[in-house]
This record gives sequence, structure tokens and C-alpha cells, in this order.
Amino acid sequence: MTQAVTLLLGVHAHQPVGNFPEVMADAHLRCYKPFLKTLHDYPEFRFAAHFSGWLLDWLRERYPADMALLAAMVARGQVELFSSGDTEPVLAAIPQRDRVGQLRTLNDKLATWTGVRPTGAWLTERVWESSVVPALAETGIAYVTVDDYHFLCTGKRADELDGFFSTEDDGTRLDLFPISEALRYRLPFSPAHEVVGYLESLADAGHAAAIYFDDIEKFGIWPETFDWVYNRGWLKALIEGVLASPKIRTATYADFHARHATRGIVYLPTTSYSEMNEWTLPMPAAGIYANLLANEKAAGRGDLHRPFIRGGIWRNFLSRYPEANWMHKRMQALSARLAALPAAPPELTADLYRAQANDAYWHGLFGGLYLPHLRRAVWNNIVALEAKLDTLQPRPAALAVDLDCDGKSETFVHNDHLQLVVRDDGLAAAHELSSYALTHNFGDTLRRYHEHYHDKIGAGPTEHNGEGIASAHDIVRFKHPIAPEDVIPDALPRALWLDEIDGMALTAYVQDDPAALRFTHPGLVKTLALGGSTATVTWQCSGLAGRRFTTRLNLAMPSCDGFLGRYVLADGSIPGGFGQSIDLPAATALTLEDGVLGGSIHLVASIPAEICGRPQQTVSQSEAGFEKIMQCVELSFTWTVPDDQSTLQLQLTTQQSPS
Repeated sequence: MTQAVTLLLGVHAHQPVGNFPEVMADAHLRCYKPFLKTLHDYPEFRFAAHFSGWLLDWLRERYPADMALLAAMVARGQVELFSSGDTEPVLAAIPQRDRVGQLRTLNDKLATWTGVRPTGAWLTERVWESSVVPALAETGIAYVTVDDYHFLCTGKRADELDGFFSTEDDGTRLDLFPISEALRYRLPFSPAHEVVGYLESLADAGHAAAIYFDDIEKFGIWPETFDWVYNRGWLKALIEGVLASPKIRTATYADFHARHATRGIVYLPTTSYSEMNEWTLPMPAAGIYANLLANEKAAGRGDLHRPFIRGGIWRNFLSRYPEANWMHKRMQALSARLAALPAAPPELTADLYRAQANDAYWHGLFGGLYLPHLRRAVWNNIVALEAKLDTLQPRPAALAVDLDCDGKSETFVHNDHLQLVVRDDGLAAAHELSSYALTHNFGDTLRRYHEHYHDKIGAGPTEHNGEGIASAHDIVRFKHPIAPEDVIPDALPRALWLDEIDGMALTAYVQDDPAALRFTHPGLVKTLALGGSTATVTWQCSGLAGRRFTTRLNLAMPSCDGFLGRYVLADGSIPGGFGQSIDLPAATALTLEDGVLGGSIHLVASIPAEICGRPQQTVSQSEAGFEKIMQCVELSFTWTVPDDQSTLQLQLTTQQSPS
């Protein structure tokens, strides 16, 4: 008689820290609520679920009745809740002390709520490094789920991966469940009866378990899935088909783990799921890698060779995107400052943990790093934490250090209101301008990069053929029309006070004093200074009479192209919003009012300038397709230098809106 295969089904629910409330409410309406209500009607169908701590708090506050269903399913043994870092950090990318703290925070939260302390954990983005083992074990975690790809890379065969294995680091043990890619690509996209048939074929082949753990958002939020999963009955059909089959049983991971022995020791390479290996590579390497995989698949060698054709690792996002790396190194430095306190106030620890949320640090199928509101949430917490630490642990008003490990020092100059960070890279531009009162970094923007998926734009959208529905991984869609000029990469970072003479960028400034913001260039002495809530930039020009001098400010304004962001002239008139272009032939003052920010920027030039404002956009992909996203306001001030010895000055003042 055929032994039943155990279906270990797990779902992972997460929304980024800082996501729009309306997006989260929609996710609950179209996914979390109907999924939980459907499963609640089938108490004999056992499964696992992971909700990131931040999302769990949000849902419990706003939808207590729906979340009570989840708690009830835990109480009756139907559901096993998995832990993770509370704000969904990539554990491998944060300090050991914070790994332990993040895990304990969610462990305690789940135990207090349900009375059950978790023994399994979800690894964010399935990013595996052996260094995470001690923190997981120290916090009571006995097992985690990673992709079967991780195991295939060690030489394991696919037919061996129907149970859990053990690993260790420095003598500390952790068990590992391999998630089936075949199931990840079937659920919920293949018809329910086909999925049931596939599970039964595993039973016929003698497999002990079919292991699945993936995003719950696939069950309602991804394109076409809400209608497919709920209106057309896919989820009910799957549940009832599984329960009706004598060849399939369901169980929680905890039950399976208790009833079975490990399949033996294994040491996994540093990796994530296979798609991540492509996403984390820069161009042209990403394109070469993708083409290599496609060629191997076309030649019928894809499954055979893929484990040995590996791309990058998750940390490569930090070397690929300087913007992500800067956030990461700022977060790490603040973590060290916080750890140095005799007793860290809980409020400060919460700020730090929110700044460690993974979503804004990388980019793949989803917007991630490309979404300004996600980066802004990280920066809000970085700036807030830094301000609080400064009151408890004052630091020098000026400091030069190579914080981001790029070989160039950054000069930090701050007062109680603002902080300027200028990199010694020849640009003499500010890469960070943070306002403590507004808890905002106006330098938080993103340059245009050549992404390998941009090469798909010219081919146009694709259609899905066959039964079921298409995965977002497998089809090309367009949320916005994209023109070739929309994807031209930027030659320089999107910083503040980038200078030009007659249209030529100035890239050879020399910093006079490592601890002062004074830079020289043939014909120019440039100084940046802070006074209260005002940053003042002064250019002393020599021998440049009649030349066209331009400085460009790339300002991250939270309203972006929304209706709450607008330009205001000295006379109170409004020439347009941030999503529009403005051209002022001669002006000395301009205000940028931002309702989302709850504040404004007031710019004053020493002599009239030509002022041009443009929305700067990037093109990225998401589950909805290719889309344009406004990153910042590109604001330029241009003067014709009046004399051989001239001084130009531009003041930027930040202020909060009246309450």
C-alpha cells in the first residue's frame, strides 16, 4: 500500500515597514482575511504561518476579529506560527546582538498572544549564511525553512529532499527543511486538481513529505490571483482535494519534526533562492548569468547544471547600490552606538529594529529599494534614532570617516537641527542632508541604473498560454508606457549641490581640510556650512566672468508627484507641483511645500538665478509590471557669473509646517 505523503504547507505574510496603509488594508481584504476564513472552515487541514511582527501588530490592532481566527486555529492545533526577526530583517545582514534581539521580540510577542512559543523560524528571503545559526538556536528555534536549491548546491539529489537535515555552526545545531521549488511554482498557479495529482505522484514515489513555504500574497494580491483563488474556488478545491485523497496527509512542521529523525548533516553554501542570485548581480553580469541559465534550460541541461551555475549573494546588493550600502552602514554604526549605552531605552531599540527592515535594502521582482516610501521609512528611523542618541551620547560636531568602506572619507557636520554628509569623491556635493525635526533625509534618492530586465522592454508585453494563471515571474507587463530615454543610466549620483560650468560637470574638487566642508577647483572655492536649520553653500569664483555656472539639487520630497507637494514663489503663487516641470527665468527665492513631510524647504539665492525644476524618475519592475517611479525633485540654479571676482550663495532652510 502506498504510504501517504505529508504536505507541510506554510505561508509567509509580510508588508514592509512604512508601506502605505491603504495598500496594507487592501492586502488584508484580498488576501489575509479570505485565506484565514477559508482555512478556518477546514480544521483538519493543518499548516504553518508566519506573520512578520510589524504586520502582525498592525493587523491585530485594526482587524482583531479576523486575527482571532488565526489565534483560534493555533489553539486547536491547526496552525503552527513561525518566528523571524520582528521587523523582517535579513538576519545575516545585521549584528549578532540584533539578530538575537529581533528574534526574541517576535518570539515573546507570539508566546504572549497565543500561549505557544515558536520553535520554527522563517528566514527572510531565504537568505542563508551559517553565521545565523547561533542566534536562532540561542532564541529557542529548532528548525528553519530554506529553498531546495540550497541543498542542490551541495550535491544533494531532488528525490532526497523530502525531510529535514541538520547543520551546525561552532557546535550549535539547527535543523533545515528544504522548500520545494516545484511546489512554489505550482501554488497557486496550476489548477487545484493538478496540484493534488502532483502530490499523489510524490506519495506513489515513496516521498515522506512535500514541503512548501512561500508568500501568502500569492494567494490574492498577485495579478489575477484573487479571482482565481477565491472567486473561482481554487483554494477550496485544493483543500478539499487534499483532504479527500488517501495519499496525502497534512501536518505542522512541529509535528513532523517531532515524529521523524534528521536525514543527516549538511553544510549549505551562502545563498538565497535561485532568482535572487540573478537579481543581485549588476550589469552586464546579470544579463550574462540570465542568458547562461536560459541557454542551459533550452539545451535540456537546466535542472542538471543550475546548482553549479551560481550568481551573486544577497549582500551583493550593498556593493551594487551605494544608496543601499549607505543606509546599511549608517544603521550598523547606530547599532554600535546604541549597544555602547549602559542600558538601551526600548524606544531607541524599536527605532533601530525598524531601520533594519529588509525591504528597502534590495531590489528584485518587487520595487524594494526603488520605492521612495520604503527607503524613507528606514531613514525616518535612522534620523530619529541618531537624534535621540545625540542627547544621550554627544558626538563631535564634525568628523571625517570612511563609513561606507568605499575608500573615500565622508565628512559629517551636524548641529541640533541638520546634518550634512559630504563624500570626498571630487563632487563636493552632499550625499545626505538630514533634518532632525522632520526626521527626514533630503538626500535619500536613487540614481538611474541599467537593470538587466530593461532589455525586455523593447519586446513588449507577453501573454500567458495554458491552464491556470501566470506567475509574475513569467510574464512581462507594463503599468506605465516606457520610452528608451526613460532608462538611460545616470553618470553621477543624485546628490545635492552638484556643480557645472557651461554644462560640464565639475568632478575634480579637492577637499582642503578633512574635517571641514571647504573644497577647491580651478577658479572656484566652495564652502558648505550649517547654521541652525539652514545649510549655506558659497562659491567664490575667480576668472569665470560670463561663464554659466549651475548647481543641481536632487531633493527627496516625500509627496513625490502627489497632490500634497508644490512649488511656491515669493509672491505666494504656485507654478506647479513636484511632478511637473517649472522654469523661472530670474528668481532669488523658491519654497517647496510638502504635506506628507509636514514641512518645507525654502531656497534663497544671493543674486537672481534661472531656476528649473524637474521630476526625476526611474523605471523598475514589480508584480504589476514595468513602472515609472518619481525619486526626487531635480532643481537647478543657474547664474551667469557677473565678474572675475564674484561670490554666489544659496541658502536652504528647512522648517516644520504649523500644526
